[in-house]
Amino acid sequence: MKFFSRLIATVLGVGYFPLAPGTAASFLAILLYKHYLYAWNWPLYLGFLVFLFILGSLASSVHAEAIHKEDPRSVVVDEVLGQLIVLFRLPPVWPLLFAGFVLFRVLDILKPFLIKKAENFPRGWGIMMDDVFSGICAGILLNFALMLL
Repeated sequence: MKFFSRLIATVLGVGYFPLAPGTAASFLAILLYKHYLYAWNWPLYLGFLVFLFILGSLASSVHAEAIHKEDPRSVVVDEVLGQLIVLFRLPPVWPLLFAGFVLFRVLDILKPFLIKKAENFPRGWGIMMDDVFSGICAGILLNFALMLL
């Protein structure tokens, strides 16, 4: 159980990337979206996001407990989920993907508004929720900017 939780929580080891593993995981999510996930219909995509949230929360809980850390740097499944939330229903073109990437990373790092409070959820739920909120906020900001253009 610990082995599979580590694989999921670290996204097959991306969480052990030496420099900015969360940023590396976000970039991986963009590549997956651009080359595969954008073509999924929206109900399937949303279902995948819900599945990833539940699986990521459980795996993060087990992995964090196994290494005795509250929110380990190696857990990056939350960044993948948050980034995929930002990209929901966006065309897979580099300018939009890049804008979504930057918005998400800035909000995830700075944690403004209620994003910081989302970390107060227990265990893996808190690890995942701040990135869910960051992804939702970045997605709203990006879509609002697109409406203004």
